[in-house]
Amino acid sequence: MRIRFDFGTMTLDANLLDTPTAKAIVAALPLEASALTWGEEVYFEVPVEVKREKDARAVVVPGEIAYWPEGPAIAIGYGRTPISQGSETRLASPCNIFAKALGDVKILSRIKAGARIKVSLAD
Repeated sequence: MRIRFDFGTMTLDANLLDTPTAKAIVAALPLEASALTWGEEVYFEVPVEVKREKDARAVVVPGEIAYWPEGPAIAIGYGRTPISQGSETRLASPCNIFAKALGDVKILSRIKAGARIKVSLAD
């Protein structure tokens, strides 16, 4: 199953993983939100409440799509954040990884805070 992030001028598709978080996100689709940025990360609030999963982590590989329970928000890291050490992509706190991007997440560098984001199931 795939989801699509539509940023207006570009889209990013992602394959969903088989996790409780992925199921909760799908149940809430379609979603619309306003983008926030933090270093090389785009995130946005979502109306989904899921507990931190046991394999949640703060350091992610660019392309992993994460759910931040403390937000609650979806976070897409594509490079360094203000708390990264070295070249790692470190999110604010441990997040549930629920999908993997199919395209190059570096395109998110063009997204500015306030941009509208639509999330839906991909055809």
